[in-house]
Amino acid sequence: MRLAKPRIAPLSDAELAPEQSERIAKSRQPDGSILNIFRTLVRVPDAYRAFMWWGGYILSRNSLSPRDREIAILRVGWLCKSGYEWTQHHRIGLASGLNADEIERIKSGAGAEGWSSAERALLTAVDDLNRDHFVSNPAWATLAKHYSERQCMDLVFTVGQYTQVSMILNSFGVQLDKGQTLDPDLKAF
Repeated sequence: MRLAKPRIAPLSDAELAPEQSERIAKSRQPDGSILNIFRTLVRVPDAYRAFMWWGGYILSRNSLSPRDREIAILRVGWLCKSGYEWTQHHRIGLASGLNADEIERIKSGAGAEGWSSAERALLTAVDDLNRDHFVSNPAWATLAKHYSERQCMDLVFTVGQYTQVSMILNSFGVQLDKGQTLDPDLKAF
C-alpha cells in the first residue's frame, strides 16, 4: 500500500446524501457491504456514475476472456504498486480461471516460465503500455497473431482503465476492505 491511511475517507452509510445513497446501492456485495473504492468515489456522484458505466464495460462486456482480462488487470495493479487493486483482483482472478501460482507469476511478467505465447504477448503489451503508454510495433504484431482487432482494442481499454483505477486508489489512499490481507510484496510502498 502506498498510504497507511486514506487521504480521502470512504463515506459511511450515515454520511451518504440521498443521491449518493441511490447511486451506491447497486454496488452492494452479496453480503450487503460496499467496497471502500465505491464509498470513496461516490463523493463525486457524477464521476462515480461514469466510472461505473465504463468499468462495467471493462469487467463484463469487453471481448477478452475473463482469464486474459484478469491477467492484464493484475499486471497493471502490480506495476502500479496498487495494493488495493492487486488484492481485489487476486480473488477475481481465481474466480476467472487463474490459479495462485499463475497469479504469483504475473509479478514477473512475460519472461516468467509457463505462459502460453498468447499470454506472453498480452503481458508484453501491458508492460509496453505501462512503460511507454504505447504498444510497440513488434509487440502489437505478436498480439495480433493471437487476438482479434476488438480484443486488442479491449486490452488497451482495460490497461487504461486499470491504470487510472490504480492511480485513484494509490493517490486517495483507499484502504483494503474488512477481512482482506495485503500481499507482503506490496507492503513496502
